[in-house]
Amino acid sequence: MSFENLGLSDKLLRAIADQGYDTPTPIQAEAIPAVLEQHDVLASAQTGTGKTASFTLPILHLLSTTSQPGKGRKVRALVLTPTRELAAQVEDSIKTYGKYMPLRVASVYGGVRMGPQIGRLRRGVDVLVATPGRLLDHISQGTVDLSFLDVLVLDEADRMLDMGFIHDIRKIIEHSSAERQTLLFSATFSRQIKRLADDLLRSPKVIEVARTNTVAENVTQVVHPVDRHRKRELLSHMIGSRNWQRVLVFTRTKHGANRLAEQLQSDGLSSDTIHGNKSQGARARALDAFKRGKVRVLVATDVAARGLDIDELPHVVNFDLPNVAEDYVHRIGRTGRAGNEGDAISLVCVDEHYLLRNIERLLKRDIPQSVIPGYEPDPSIAPEPIPGAKRPGNKQRRGGGRYQARNGNARRSDGYSRRPSRSKRGGKPTAAPILKKASNAAAGKDDRKRA
Repeated sequence: MSFENLGLSDKLLRAIADQGYDTPTPIQAEAIPAVLEQHDVLASAQTGTGKTASFTLPILHLLSTTSQPGKGRKVRALVLTPTRELAAQVEDSIKTYGKYMPLRVASVYGGVRMGPQIGRLRRGVDVLVATPGRLLDHISQGTVDLSFLDVLVLDEADRMLDMGFIHDIRKIIEHSSAERQTLLFSATFSRQIKRLADDLLRSPKVIEVARTNTVAENVTQVVHPVDRHRKRELLSHMIGSRNWQRVLVFTRTKHGANRLAEQLQSDGLSSDTIHGNKSQGARARALDAFKRGKVRVLVATDVAARGLDIDELPHVVNFDLPNVAEDYVHRIGRTGRAGNEGDAISLVCVDEHYLLRNIERLLKRDIPQSVIPGYEPDPSIAPEPIPGAKRPGNKQRRGGGRYQARNGNARRSDGYSRRPSRSKRGGKPTAAPILKKASNAAAGKDDRKRA
C-alpha cells in the first residue's frame, strides 16, 4: 500500500514525498481512512510507529477540503498533548505536512509568556496544539473559542491520565462543540483509557496494531546489575569505552538528573538535562544541542519519555528504573524509531529488583542480564527503600497523580488537593476532592511537576 491509495489530497502527497516517505506504517494505513470517513477513533500502537501522522494527515485533508461558512479563523481542530515537548513536536509535524495548504497552526503551552500566544490566537488559528493547563488559562481569559471545533485529538491519552489531566480534559470538552469528531490516540490500552473512550467517543473505530505494552522488536534490551554507588562510574565507562556519541539517560528525579549531568560533565562527557523544573526555553535549547551533537549525553526525567522524537537515537539508558512499569516502555520507545535499531540499557541495583520484576511481568518476558567485568555487585549490600515506588502486593493508584501526606491532608502532584472525609457506608476516611488549583499562566505548570 502507498499513501496514494489512502485518499489524501495532492498537496498532502507532495508534502509526504518531500519527507521521503512512500509507504504508510500499519497505524497510518488503518487510522487515516477511518479519520477521513469522519469516524471517532480509538487507536493504540507502539511508540515511534507514526501515530502523529496518522491523525495529522487526515485532519489537514478534511480542513482543506471542507469549507465552513462564517467560521473564519476559528479553531477547527484541537490536539491536546501531555507535555510541552510533544506539543512542539506535533506543531512541527502539522506545519511540515501542511506546508502547501493555507492553514494556520499554533501551539500553546506553559513555561513561556502568554502574550505572544494571545497574539497568534487573535490573528486566527485553524489547528491548535495545546497542553491542557495552558489551554484552560486561555479559555478563562476568553482568548480562544472552541465552539466551532470540528476535530478533537487526545494524543498520548494514557500519559495525560497518569499526569492527572482528566479534570482539565473534561473542562475543555465542556467548551467545545458537541458535534465534533473525537480521536483518542495512546501508546497503550488500559482500563482507564477504555473508560475514557466510553465517555467521549461515539461508536468509535478501534485500531490496535500491536499488543498493549510491547516493545519494538528492533530494540535490544539488557540489564546490567551494579551497586547503587557505582552506577555513574559504570555509565561513564560504557559511554567512553564503547564510543557512544548520543545517549539519552533517564533518572527518577530532577535532583538526580542535575547531579548526574554534573558528574558526567566532570568525567569529560558533555551533558545537559531536561526536566520539569527547567524553563521551556532551557529545555528546548538542551534538546536542540543534543540533536545537533553538541551535547553527548542528555539526562532526563519521565517528562521526556513522551514527546521526544530524535532521529537515529541509538542508546537509551535507565540510570534509575521507573517507579511505574509502563513508563519503562515509553522511555525505551525513544530509541528504535522509524525502523532503526536501538539499545535499551538498564543499570539495576539491589534496591530495584522488585521494580525490574514489575517491568518483566508487564512485558511478559525476562530481560537478559549481563554483569560488566569489574562492576560485579556486592551481595552483602542490603536494599534500601525507593520513595514512591510500588512495592509487590500493593495496588498502584493510576491516573490521579501521586499522594503525599501534608498536615493531615493528602496533596496530589496534579495540582488538586484531597481532604479526608467520611464515606457513606463504613464511616472510614475517604478522599473527597476539593478543587484548589492555581493558574498555570505565569508558572507554566502543565507538566504537573510530576517528573
